[in-house]
Amino acid sequence: MQDIIQQRKILKIVCHDTAGLITKITDICYQNKFNILQNNVFVDHNTACFFMRTELVGRFYYKDSFFQDLNAALPDGSQYALHDTERRKIIILVSQEVHCLGDLLIKSAYGELDVDISAVIGNHKRLSQLVYGFGVPFIFSTHEGLTRLAQENNIANSINLYQPDYIVLAKYMRVLTPDFLRRYPNKIINIHHSLLPAFTGSRPYQQAYARGVKIIGATAHYVTNQLDAGPIIMQDAISVDHSYSVEDMMRAGHDVEKNVLSRALYKILTHRVFIHGNRTIVL
Repeated sequence: MQDIIQQRKILKIVCHDTAGLITKITDICYQNKFNILQNNVFVDHNTACFFMRTELVGRFYYKDSFFQDLNAALPDGSQYALHDTERRKIIILVSQEVHCLGDLLIKSAYGELDVDISAVIGNHKRLSQLVYGFGVPFIFSTHEGLTRLAQENNIANSINLYQPDYIVLAKYMRVLTPDFLRRYPNKIINIHHSLLPAFTGSRPYQQAYARGVKIIGATAHYVTNQLDAGPIIMQDAISVDHSYSVEDMMRAGHDVEKNVLSRALYKILTHRVFIHGNRTIVL
């Protein structure tokens, strides 16, 4: 019976850094009979900001008293929350490139990512059969004959039917308007095929080739109103040289893109990402 009533939750705290915070917080967890499975801490000394992610197991029937204890111990203005660890939902937006979408479909289907793909929304039909093969709904959202506002309203209506936790742009090759982004603050994740802040916007591989770069990479980031300038979650790179054509760079870069995107999603889904201004803390 004891195993049945035990739950696992993740405590996230952001507050001003003061002496003894870790001791105070872990003591409160102990007093509330929570077992700590993992504890990660980072202090930004430039801003004196304290970040803590703690995996807890216990009985959470009386979590209000736990919050009261935290509120009494933490500095004024602290932010804290308990997050459940259940499987969450995403919507994926795509255009015509297959590599990132295919990777996410496989990892969701076979448990490498603990996430349900509720639907895939595409502005082309090319990837529909792939999506249907995984038993996932594919929604075709054409922009032909529609204003940008009308198309984005159609997309938003489809998204809202599923109430996803996050929206993933898996090489969705259209810029979303500020009005659309305001509906989903800190909920839209994009994969960009360069090491931002270098080579923003379209055709980054062509830009990289023209500059004769020696590394290429990919960046997963939150989407904001400023193009390709949202908080960076994950990056990776590989070496290239003068013998690489643009097409060679693209082929090599596809593996980096899909790996960076899935690793960033894993961090987000396991509550390891803190947004701090226009940067992230990943614990």
